[in-house]
Amino acid sequence: MLFLDITDPGFNQKFDAILSRGEETGREVEQTVRDIIADVRLRGDDAVLELTRRFDRLEAASITELEVTEAEIAAAFAQVSDDEIAALRLAAARVAAFHEKQKQQTWISTEEPDMMLGQKVTPLSRVGIYVPGGKACYPSSVIMNAIPARVAGVGEIIMVVPSPGGQISPHVLVAASLSGVDRIFRIGGAQAVAALAYGTATIPRVDKITGPGNIYVATAKKLVFGQVGIDMIAGPSEILVINDGSGNPAHIAADLLSQAEHDELASSILITTDRQFAQKVADQVEQQLTQLSRETIARASWEKYGAIIVADTLDEVIAFSNRIAPEHLELAVSDPFAILAQITNAGAIFMGHWTPEAAGDYLAGPNHTLPTGGTSRFFSPLSVDDFVKKSSIVYFSKAGLQRLGADIVRIANLEGLEAHGRSVAIRQEKQG
Repeated sequence: MLFLDITDPGFNQKFDAILSRGEETGREVEQTVRDIIADVRLRGDDAVLELTRRFDRLEAASITELEVTEAEIAAAFAQVSDDEIAALRLAAARVAAFHEKQKQQTWISTEEPDMMLGQKVTPLSRVGIYVPGGKACYPSSVIMNAIPARVAGVGEIIMVVPSPGGQISPHVLVAASLSGVDRIFRIGGAQAVAALAYGTATIPRVDKITGPGNIYVATAKKLVFGQVGIDMIAGPSEILVINDGSGNPAHIAADLLSQAEHDELASSILITTDRQFAQKVADQVEQQLTQLSRETIARASWEKYGAIIVADTLDEVIAFSNRIAPEHLELAVSDPFAILAQITNAGAIFMGHWTPEAAGDYLAGPNHTLPTGGTSRFFSPLSVDDFVKKSSIVYFSKAGLQRLGADIVRIANLEGLEAHGRSVAIRQEKQG
């Protein structure tokens, strides 16, 4: 764990190791992923079966054996407690209510009497959602990806989830059912992304792929982009906590570790204006690490990619945060609303001492699929907009074209596109 003063000589060089985490690994796996995608395109179901056998130790005679049945989903409900089902149902309802507010409708403008202009909003026909299934089970990822697709009106939702040894968490299956997923396949990795992007005899081709995964999944999504849409290139999870010396150090330490336990590449950073508070948080992290069931993962993340940074002023803290553009940003300060307007880059912003990042992970309502690795400078959280497409609507009456036609022709001519201009001019000629 780095303990740095923001004014230390060499601060940026020392901190760059955190910002560049995973980049070398990404370059190393790209050729492997290209080979997997090419194999799936060439051999379809046979390639998916072989790769699933190799990577997930799952034997199947056909892809149909890898599809989850209604009986399996019913059995999953029987394995999950009523309280857990109620919690997942509450999360689904809250996420749906939030995303309903994001919906946009087709609109037509008739402000000009001789023409109509507008925008047609159309749901995607079929999407694929990727749910991680390696180091933990993630029913929340099912909800966060499937619910906005369902709210948007997507016709069919195909879910893929890696299942080493053939086992899928019953909680994941319950979440899929509650979220309106149509079909579920026990496949993961780059082969699952390739199958969704290009289709096989059994797995239908989709219009868009969303959801986080490991470096192989992220690389595959990058490589199939253009063949299908994707939400974003998700990297390792991260949290940045801004602090002014107020609050409880134990709470801040717990929030930092909530990200560190994701995986060894996760990054947890505190930046504060209070050196004494910073030391108390560091002490609390060490104390709480020993209490975690995932201590090995969390400790590896904290020791390699954790940081506690001390700055002189809150303005320095905010400037640093905007430069980093974190996935999760906690404003653990006495008055978070006073600085909210100054935050320009963040995937999700958690306000005050009683809003831990975990609240947003599960059931606050906003989506927890967020831009990572500084990409909140230009990406947004997953939303209903990711599951629709928009078409422009243009209608000119004869009078409208007569009114604007001469200027259309002028612009076409200045670009040297004679046929463009002629397609307008010919309509303005008097017919014999």
